Formats: sequence, C-alpha cells, structure tokens
Amino acid sequence: MSTVRSLAVEDSVAQVDHEVAVGEDLAFQRRWWRFEKVIWILFIVILLLDLGGTFGRGPLAHARLRTPDGELSVHYERIERKGTPSMMRITFGPHSVAGGTATVSISDSVVNGLGTQRVIPQPATTIIGRDALTYTFPVSGAAADIQLQLQPSAAGVYYFTVSEPDEKPLTGRIVVAP
Repeated sequence: MSTVRSLAVEDSVAQVDHEVAVGEDLAFQRRWWRFEKVIWILFIVILLLDLGGTFGRGPLAHARLRTPDGELSVHYERIERKGTPSMMRITFGPHSVAGGTATVSISDSVVNGLGTQRVIPQPATTIIGRDALTYTFPVSGAAADIQLQLQPSAAGVYYFTVSEPDEKPLTGRIVVAP
C-alpha cells in the first residue's frame, strides 16, 4: 500500500491585516471611470434633447412658416411619430380673405404621406389638382383659421407646400419617426 501524504495548503495571495489583498489595475480603473463619465454625459444629452422635443412633441418640434407680408402662416410639428395624431394649423390674415372666402392650396403630400384625417372646418369646395388640393372656406370675420388633423402611417421625410392663389408657396418638411 501506498501512503498518501498531505501537504499544507499555502495561500499565495498576500494578506494585509489578515484579509486577502486583491490586486488592482489603476490604469484600467481610470479608463473605466472615463467610459462611465462619457456614458452618463451621453444619457443626459439624450434626455435633454428628448425633453426639448427633438424626438417629437416638444418646443423644438414646433415650427412655423409665414409669408413675408404675414398674411398666411402655417403652424406644424416638424418631428412627428408614425401613427400619432397631430394638427397643422393654417392662419389667414385679413387681406387673404376676399369676398367672405379664403382659398388655400395644399400639396397632396399632406393628404397622402402625412395622412390628413379631416379638415376643420369643412371646406365649402375642394378642387383636386395635379399635385395639390385647393380648399375654399367661407369666412365671416377679418381673419380665419383652419386645422388639418394629421396621422402619418409611415416613417420618412415629407415635404409639403401651402399657398394662396397666385402667391409664392410656403415649403416645409416634416420628419416622421417610427
């Protein structure tokens, strides 16, 4: 028979005050702290951009187009979300109202791409043109306001134009996020 000899277990890790001393890599630790700092800054920037409306529904998302004479203006959200309702408001000044009516041409990208659900108030007439719809509204006062309820069904970048008859069109862009 052979004899089994036992050896004492020795600890190769140095001990300080009867505790195991763990090695450290200070250079790695400093790199890790820098990485954490960058990630926290990135999170804070994304949070601030979101609160500001960069990703939709905030102060930075709201936009306004206006003719030089101020007779026609368009208020809209430049950043929208797919499937989320929004409003585009078109305001006519007093000189835009002629004979108790106001007329506006809106590019068909607003209807097709941005998904116009309804026009408030209902137009008296709608003329379907080659690349635009022309609406005529009865107006009782000196100025008028109409609203288009939008609900985009696909993500993408949509360009649109809004104009009065025989006037230079206002051109805008709406980014629809998924």
